[in-house]
Amino acid sequence: MSAISTQSEIVEFVRAARADRSPFEIVAGGTRRSVGRPLGELPQLDVSGLTGILKYEPEELIITAAPSTPLAEIVATLAARNQRLGFDPADWSQLLGSNGVATLAGSLSSDASGSGRLRHGPARDSLLGFHGVNGQGAAFRAGSKVVKNVTGFDLPKLVCGAFGTLCVLTEVTFRVYPRPSHFAVLALQDVTPETGFAALRKIAQSALEPAGLAYLPGNIAPGMGQGSALIRLEGASKPLEEKIALAHGLLGNAMTRLDGEDPFPAIGSGEKFARVPGDIWRVMIAPSDAPRVARELNAQAWLGDLAGGLLWLAAPSSDAARIRKIAASAQGQAMLLRASAQSRAAHGLYAPQPAALAALNRSVKAAFDPLSLFNPGRL
Repeated sequence: MSAISTQSEIVEFVRAARADRSPFEIVAGGTRRSVGRPLGELPQLDVSGLTGILKYEPEELIITAAPSTPLAEIVATLAARNQRLGFDPADWSQLLGSNGVATLAGSLSSDASGSGRLRHGPARDSLLGFHGVNGQGAAFRAGSKVVKNVTGFDLPKLVCGAFGTLCVLTEVTFRVYPRPSHFAVLALQDVTPETGFAALRKIAQSALEPAGLAYLPGNIAPGMGQGSALIRLEGASKPLEEKIALAHGLLGNAMTRLDGEDPFPAIGSGEKFARVPGDIWRVMIAPSDAPRVARELNAQAWLGDLAGGLLWLAAPSSDAARIRKIAASAQGQAMLLRASAQSRAAHGLYAPQPAALAALNRSVKAAFDPLSLFNPGRL
């Protein structure tokens, strides 16, 4: 089927699928199709024709776009006005070996936030509103196109991380943020995970508003001893120098300033693991638990992002039960991001939920998509 480019076409498609009780896969850029349980040979709803920036108000810090607009186009448009999306949407294409085009809604639907999440929160904190089509073939909208909006149910938060299982998005509105003119990356080198994560938490809890905090073991960052704690600070030239001085005051003068390319985009997008063979996991935990969890996971290749709140690791999916038990012990969760179709079918994207939470999620799904037409079983 050719790409759909209007909301009315989507309404017609969904109503036909509802009449036939025929579930389907929602496809746009295609870069994240290999995430989650395989959907098999379902019919496809190709929404890649829903592209373009619909309204951009730099003075109001708001942008509205069609969901399949390429991320690169959004980033370039905002950068031209010294602005950006606060959550640093992550493009997993290299990690997943995809030749598709990463889209705005793809990043939103997978909750793929980069290092900017530290300062501005995840995607759900920047999504102001959206238009979509539900499982009854009805067009609807939720949220608003203004920053100050406190009325009604906060439905925009639900679609973030839903992987297209609740509705078909047709329009999204985001809050944007100023893009600082300067940045610096500081490194505390040759430190253990315990020392490195403790330093990152100290910076996170300070008034420095860091834009990136990561710990890279020596095998991921050669030449930095047993490991390195990386700190990204940003701002105008003079305030940035003041932040650097304050960071040295907090952690001492053992830090060095790294020159050259910013390492954080590659950390947030998982590119550090693009050439690492095997299965790749994202383990979300409280930063204070990072040293213990990293030690217990005992992965051959791993790193800690978001001050330890996110651990990337390479580990076989056959080890899923152990990995998820360790994550649960820290009241976290482990996401099997990259694996074979067979492994994804066997282990799922996340661990099975407790009964009460699973029942709540089923009721939410039923409210949006009662016949389970959209990406059935993916989560």
